[in-house]
Formats: sequence, structure tokens, C-alpha cells
Amino acid sequence: MTTISTTEHSAGAEPDRNCPLCPRLAAFREAARLREPGWFNAAVPSFGNINARLLIVGLAPGLQGANRTGRPFTGDYAGDLLYATLIEYGFAEGAYQARPDDGLKLVDCRISNAVRCVPPQNKPLPQEINTCRQFLSATIATMPRLSAIVALGRIAHESVVKALGLRAVAAPFTHGAVHETGRFGLYDSYHCSRYNTNTGVLTADMFRSVFARVRADLEMP
Repeated sequence: MTTISTTEHSAGAEPDRNCPLCPRLAAFREAARLREPGWFNAAVPSFGNINARLLIVGLAPGLQGANRTGRPFTGDYAGDLLYATLIEYGFAEGAYQARPDDGLKLVDCRISNAVRCVPPQNKPLPQEINTCRQFLSATIATMPRLSAIVALGRIAHESVVKALGLRAVAAPFTHGAVHETGRFGLYDSYHCSRYNTNTGVLTADMFRSVFARVRADLEMP
């Protein structure tokens, strides 16, 4: 089994390794274990310190990314752009080498997913998103210094909005938007997937601008 990087977890914020709550995802996970027994193949836990002020929420683990390595956004293209950007804006330090033992450390930042188990075709069903939201809600609730959430993509955004008890019409998803939710600022970005960058939906500069805004806002007195 792949070893994941050291991080901190709170009770209720992470599903069990063999979480049975979504039968389709559990079956897909078991099939992956038979096919690739050396992969992580489990619900992927959040990465980073619970005392961080920034939480980044993605969609779900990629089959050959986090599902293989056990660390969010590690081992696929999305991680290349995400971690390079985090390092540039001081939210991570070290060298990202697409493996969980590369020594990369997050700084005042934590990374999680709306759905913790890898879904077929990278497309979780609405029921699976709703079922897994309890862990996202607990993750948010157990971060005492949290003040900024970056949602990567519409599904992550909508799940965060529901976890915060907000009305969807009050916080529509738009790349670059910032929604003030009381305690938190919710920042929207298109997902940093290869598809989005290859098609020009998201450029590196567009992505960087989101984290530049977060950094500036967190440094305000």
C-alpha cells in the first residue's frame, strides 16, 4: 500500500479506508485493488494542517492520481499546476515530484475533495456527492482558523455552498468570483484539469490570479 504524507485529521472529517456508504464507488475501489494492489485504492484523506487558514476543495481523487498515491492532486496533471501555484504564492514549500514522499509541505493551507473516493470516469453521481458531504462539512467545522476556501470547479463549489448552508442563488459559480459567507471567503476557480487547460477554459494566469487574490486577502490586517 502506498504511504501518504503526514497530515492531521479530526474525528468525523475523514471516511474509513473501506467506506461502504456509496456502493458504486466501493465496488469500483475493490476492482481497482484487485487490478493494482500496490496503489492506495481507498478514501483519500485531506492533506495539510487543520489550523490552516486556506482550504482548497477539489472534485474527487483521480484514478491514477490521488487514488494511486493517497495524497490529493498527486500524480496527475492537475497536481502539476496546483502545487506549482501554491509554491509560487507561499502556500507550499519544497519540490513537488508527484509522489507522496517528495517532502512537499503545505503552508497555512489544506487540500481536500468534495468526494473522497475515486469515481468511474471521474464523474461522481449526485447521490454520492450528497453522501460524502458530511466529511466535507466536518473538515470545514474542524478547522478553527479557516477564513478562505477555494473551490475548484462547479461541483466542488456547489458542495461547499451546501455544506455552509448557503442558498445557491446567493453564491453562483463563476471563475474568479469571491463570495463573502460570514466567517469565510469562498473563491471560485475552474478546475485545474488537463482538459480545462488544454481547451483554454483555464489558463495558468487565470489560475494564478485566484491564489494571488487569496494571498492578498489573507495578508490584509
